[in-house]
Amino acid sequence: MKIENALNRLNQILPLKEYQNKCSRQIKALHQQILLSFITRGRILTKSEMAHHVSDLDNAINVLRNKDMVVFSENDDPVGAYPFTMEERENKILVNGHQVYAMCALDGLAVSPMFEVKVQIDSRCRITDTPIHIEQSGMIIENLDDVAEVCFGIDWGTVESGTCCADSLCMDMLFLKDNKIGQQWLANNPDEREVFTLPQAVEFASRFFVPLMEKIN
Repeated sequence: MKIENALNRLNQILPLKEYQNKCSRQIKALHQQILLSFITRGRILTKSEMAHHVSDLDNAINVLRNKDMVVFSENDDPVGAYPFTMEERENKILVNGHQVYAMCALDGLAVSPMFEVKVQIDSRCRITDTPIHIEQSGMIIENLDDVAEVCFGIDWGTVESGTCCADSLCMDMLFLKDNKIGQQWLANNPDEREVFTLPQAVEFASRFFVPLMEKIN
């Protein structure tokens, strides 16, 4: 129930699958190619590369930007697509020989189940700055003995109207080194914060992100 409630709450804030479903077949396919590019190229597609997938690039960009499916820079260049970003953030993902960055801790845990690839996640506890290294294959944390105490925290109160999630809620979706630190962090704002075990966070991430790569009918 906890994961279900969190999933519903995040889908109300950032309904990525709902938005994707409302896109044309062409734009939906482009969105999937943008996500896949981080796995195959280690980076986002450029606008010129995006143009190969759609007949009207300007319209596609407007749709993807307005629905917060793709994040663009002030210069109008694509810089991120949940769960990935070209910005250097605290969650580094080693996948398919490429080092990429995830928007947040939850997003980092989504990459392996989304693309059915092994990943290594290197991050830090936001409170203690303790390094966190996670080896993941799909839904399985392969080094669970090493990270069994690691928690995932989310501060729902950081959502800002009119601001993309990449610059608001994502900034407060984080790893915490153990349950003691997690409970201390939770106690500072128990009405808006939640803490999940690592397996719970993997399920949460998977259920939110995996549908984005479903085969286009």
